[in-house]
Amino acid sequence: MKVLRTLAAATLIGAASITTAMAHENPFLKPYATQFEIPPYSQIENSDFIAAIKAGIAEQDRNMEAIIKNPAAPDFDNTILPLENLSPILERVASVYFHYDNALNTPEFAKLADEAIPLLNDASNRVNLNDALFDRIRKVYDRRDQLGLNPLQKRLVEKYYRQFAEQGAALPADRKKELVRINNELSKLFIQYNKNLLGATNSFYIVAGEDEVAGLPESSLGTAREEARERGLDGYVFTLHAPSRLPVLQSAENRELRRKMYEGYTTLATSGEYNNLPVIEKIVALRAEKARVMGFDNFAQMMTSRVMAKTPEAAENLLMQVFTPAVARSAEEVADMQAYVDAEGGNFKIAPWDYYYYAEKVKKQKYDFDEAEVRPYFSLENVLKGLFEASERLYGIKMVELPDAPKYMDEVTVYDVQDAKTGEHISIFMTDYFPRASKRQGAWMEELQTAGLYGDGTMKRPIVYNVGNFTRPSGDTPALLTLDEVETTFHEFGHALQGMLTRAPYKSLAGTHVDRDFVEMPSQMNEHFAFSPELLKSYARHYQTGEVIPDSLITKLNNSAKFNQGFVTTELAGAALLDLAWGQHDGKNVDVLGFEKQVADKIGMPAEITFRYRSPYFKHIFGDDGYASGYYTYLWSQVLEADAWELFEEKGIFDPETATRHKEIILQPGDTEDAMVLFERFRGHKPDARALLRLRGFE
Repeated sequence: MKVLRTLAAATLIGAASITTAMAHENPFLKPYATQFEIPPYSQIENSDFIAAIKAGIAEQDRNMEAIIKNPAAPDFDNTILPLENLSPILERVASVYFHYDNALNTPEFAKLADEAIPLLNDASNRVNLNDALFDRIRKVYDRRDQLGLNPLQKRLVEKYYRQFAEQGAALPADRKKELVRINNELSKLFIQYNKNLLGATNSFYIVAGEDEVAGLPESSLGTAREEARERGLDGYVFTLHAPSRLPVLQSAENRELRRKMYEGYTTLATSGEYNNLPVIEKIVALRAEKARVMGFDNFAQMMTSRVMAKTPEAAENLLMQVFTPAVARSAEEVADMQAYVDAEGGNFKIAPWDYYYYAEKVKKQKYDFDEAEVRPYFSLENVLKGLFEASERLYGIKMVELPDAPKYMDEVTVYDVQDAKTGEHISIFMTDYFPRASKRQGAWMEELQTAGLYGDGTMKRPIVYNVGNFTRPSGDTPALLTLDEVETTFHEFGHALQGMLTRAPYKSLAGTHVDRDFVEMPSQMNEHFAFSPELLKSYARHYQTGEVIPDSLITKLNNSAKFNQGFVTTELAGAALLDLAWGQHDGKNVDVLGFEKQVADKIGMPAEITFRYRSPYFKHIFGDDGYASGYYTYLWSQVLEADAWELFEEKGIFDPETATRHKEIILQPGDTEDAMVLFERFRGHKPDARALLRLRGFE
């Protein structure tokens, strides 16, 4: 489907065509005239992006110059507040550009990156490294206790000062010059890394015949047949996209098919045209150099100093508290699987490509539970009903679909998020759930518009979206989600809730603009509601019969919930430890695969389990997703979430008072107070790391 429409494709001819082309106005150059200021996607052309970026940079430069040349003494109103709205044009175009870069990166759009990214980086450097601007910020910061500021204004001043300093504003001129060079080189490498990853993912596929696909569910086979037809091939085609890859690893009886899929995924982007190994070598070297320029011993030290952990050692300490018992539990899981293989007469040792498959076998044996039994109850439509019902019961919001709202694809759904009692508009929420060649793997939440005070004096509400890569409908069968996809839907909506419900008055403090190691708490908290028996009875209905999921299946599902947690936790904590190790690399003589093995041996990674993401496709840390030396934050946040969830269990998961406190203390404030202060106010004590061990069944 062609989404970015061009006037050249119009059916008008002659003078009328010329008139239409001449009449085109770049939609990014002024506030959107659409309802709720949703981007007018049908009016956006590829050529609009670069033109608007340049116009936005010019606007930014003018407004920055006005701040710097203001003869009045620097204060909150003439220095900090204008920084919140330095370039409305740049805000509009950048939010859509980066959204498309991840979710609609067509070959035509991808060509823009070589020009767009350097322009955006240069614009950022011109602000963050401007001596005169930082001097005014510093003067406001130094006088923040004498300016009569309220607590939120003071916090915003402190945040701007800290962030400018972290970006290098306080460096001498020669080191600033080095920093600009390094940042520019890194940006180019991030572009190449992501191009390679997308190319490698899309180029890999496995063709299988009828005799090779035994055990796979019909939903997966239907998708594989359609994939083969689209490619003009016979049989079944499986790709590395999760809805195709995971069913093969979990259900395919053919061990060779599982091996091909596993090795295809774990060697992704390691050779040939899309090789990311040399890209990573350069990224690691440049990050080490950047840390030294910024006055730190290593990159991990620089990154952890900015968040709750403060040091790499503190992050590693938390990880090892979880990793060690997880490895012990995974050894028990492997032993159970090996016993199953031996009992069935298998003459082989459990290999990594066997893990998912035999985990399912043991789960069925231990708990009489097969995910295929419950999957028909989890159509995407029903899962969303459950998700929205939970958010209404907990937080008093309702989702009203806007079928005529602007969207960049027909598959996108747009909702007006309203107060369930008053009908007050709270946010716009958009969803885009199915995989395609132009979309990167994974699932995420972002904003097209942040809540807060804007330059025209209005307080605007956010525009938030969730993106996923879930199982598509096939023939007459709707999109039936795996349990992992159900959990992911609730997870990303947890991020959305923090973005949508925020009541912070300033954009830089609103929504998910919080410490990286706090931002995952609301999303992971929201996962718990997905499989709570009370909610399941409401939304989990068989897609063919409408039958409510029976109590027997709910019991099996929840009894097996802690199963395989050794594997899940080991691969996650292992990846986080690998990330921190990369952050402490000195950047010399980088051998990517050799270093991975060195880390695996040092921490005691089991032979049957690999890192959740290996370096060549670890986009969180090498594709500039913002998690470099910060992937540990998933487990850090899980400690917070596990501890907080125990309060919900104690009071009742839909207890109105607990839900209201969670909304008001965790979801609404954004970064208006320190994250640890907010957590302790909600929970009544400091985080208890053992809560996570209890949640995972390790204690």
